[in-house]
Amino acid sequence: MICDCLQSDKNHLIFILKCDAVVSEISTGPGTVNFTINRELLAKTVLQQVLKDGSQYGIKSELFSMVPRQKAVIEFSSPNIAKKFHIGHLRSTIIGNFIANLKAALGHEVTRINYLGDWGMQFGLLGVGFQQFGDKEKLKSSPLQHLFEVYVQINKAAEDENIKKLAADFFRKLEEHDEQTLSLWKQFRGFSIEEYIRIYKRLGVHFDEYSGESFYQEKSQEVLRMLEDKGLLQKTIKGTGVVDLSEKKDLSLYSTGHFLTISFRDLAAAIDRMKKHSCDTMIYVTDKSQSSHFQHLFQILKLMGYDWAERCQHVSFGLVQGMKTRRGEVVFLEDVLDEVRSRMLQNMASAKTTKEVEDPMETAEKVGLAALIIQDFRGLLSSDYQFSWDRALQSRGDTGVFLQYTHARLHSLEQMHGNEQLTDVNASCLQEPDAISVLQHLLRYDEVLYRSSQDLQPKHIVTPRCSAAAPALVLLSPALVFQARLCLFRAARSVLGSGMQLLGITPVTRM
Repeated sequence: MICDCLQSDKNHLIFILKCDAVVSEISTGPGTVNFTINRELLAKTVLQQVLKDGSQYGIKSELFSMVPRQKAVIEFSSPNIAKKFHIGHLRSTIIGNFIANLKAALGHEVTRINYLGDWGMQFGLLGVGFQQFGDKEKLKSSPLQHLFEVYVQINKAAEDENIKKLAADFFRKLEEHDEQTLSLWKQFRGFSIEEYIRIYKRLGVHFDEYSGESFYQEKSQEVLRMLEDKGLLQKTIKGTGVVDLSEKKDLSLYSTGHFLTISFRDLAAAIDRMKKHSCDTMIYVTDKSQSSHFQHLFQILKLMGYDWAERCQHVSFGLVQGMKTRRGEVVFLEDVLDEVRSRMLQNMASAKTTKEVEDPMETAEKVGLAALIIQDFRGLLSSDYQFSWDRALQSRGDTGVFLQYTHARLHSLEQMHGNEQLTDVNASCLQEPDAISVLQHLLRYDEVLYRSSQDLQPKHIVTPRCSAAAPALVLLSPALVFQARLCLFRAARSVLGSGMQLLGITPVTRM
C-alpha cells in the first residue's frame, strides 16, 4: 500500500492511499478504512513459507523474535507411589506435557519433573499391610495392582489400635533409615516408577526427573531452621510449626488471624530446584483446589527473601465429571485408555472409510488418545467439564478423531501424488472459499501459538480447524489447479501435524 501525505491547511493533513502489489482494494466506512489483501500474493507467500519452514513454521515468526529464551522447570502428573495411576492425574499429565512441548518447541530449555507422593504415614500402613498380606512374586509381576489389593485389605483394619501402632512403628523405622524397612519402601517406589513409565509411554509422555517428597526429608529441616532464624515460624498450642500470613502484604487474600500449615518439603523442593536449575520460571500443574496452597507457598518463599518466587506459577485446572467405562464408574487411568482403544477398534471395524492398517491396536490407541486430549483441551483449563464418550468419539466436528482422520486423509492424498514436484505453483488457482479458509488459518498459526505461549491455554490451538476444509477440495482438476491444491494439502498437513504434536497427539498416517 502506498501512502502520500498532503497538507491542506495548517490544521489538517490529507492522506492518499493507493493500491499496490499487496493491497488490491481500499474502501472506507463510518470511521473505518478497509483493506483487501491480494489473495494470490497471500496464497503464494503463505505456502512458500510453510513448505520452507516445515515443522518450524509459526515458531520462526517475528512474533517470537523478541521473546527471550528461558529455562523452565515444569512439575506435573505427580501420582502417589504404590497406588495405581488414578484418572484424576490424567489432566495434570496431558496439560503439563502440552506446556512442556510448547515451550521446548519455542526454543526454551525445559526440565520436566514428576514430583511423586512417596513419603508419609500411609506408607507405614502399607508396609504393615504388605508384611501381613503381601506376596513378593505378585509384587514383581503386577506391582501396583497387588499393592492396591494389599492397601484395601489393611485399610479395613486401619482403626484398630494395634494396626495403628504397627504402622507408626514402620514409618518411624523408615524415617530412621532402618535397612530392612527402607529396602521394602525402595521396592514399592522402584516398581511403581517402572509401572508409571509404561503408562506414560502409552500417553506419549516422558520426564527428565523423578523426584519426590522423600528427597527433601533432611532439607526440610534446613528450611525449618531458616524460618525460625527469620522469625517467621510460630508454634501452635499443639506444637505445630506454622507461618502467620495475616499481617503481611496482600492482606485481602487471607482472613484475619489466618495461620497456614504448609509442608516444609514443598518449600525445600522449590529452593533446591532453583539452586540446581537456575531457572527463569517454575510451573506447577495441579487442580484448582490447590490454588491457595501455591499462593501461600510462593508468598512464604518471598518472605524468606527469595525474590524468584514471583517467577513461580501455578497452572490450575478444573475437574472432569462423568467419566465411566462400560463396567461403571472409572477409577484408574489404564481402564480409560483400554476403553477408548476398544471403542475406537470397534468404530474402525464398522466404518466404511477405514483403510487397512499394519497395527490396528496402535492406530486405535493413537486416535483414542487424541479423542481424550481434544475433548479436554477445547475449553478453559480452569473449567470443570462433563465427559462424554459419544462426543469424544464423534468422527465429525472439533474432535480428536476428526483431526486424526483429516491428517490421515491429507497424507493419503500426498502419497497418491507424492512424486509431483511442486515448483512455481500458480496461486491464482486457489481462490475457492474452502482454499481461502485454509490459507487464512495457516496465515494466523503464529498468532495462535503466541496466544498459547502467553496464557498456556491449549484451546487456541485446538479451536482453529486449519485443514478442516482441505479434503473438500478435490484433485481431479486441470494440471495447474491440481498442482496448487496438492501444495495446499501438503502445507495444511504439515501445520496440522505440528499443532497436534504440541498438544501431545501422535498424528496417524492411515486409518
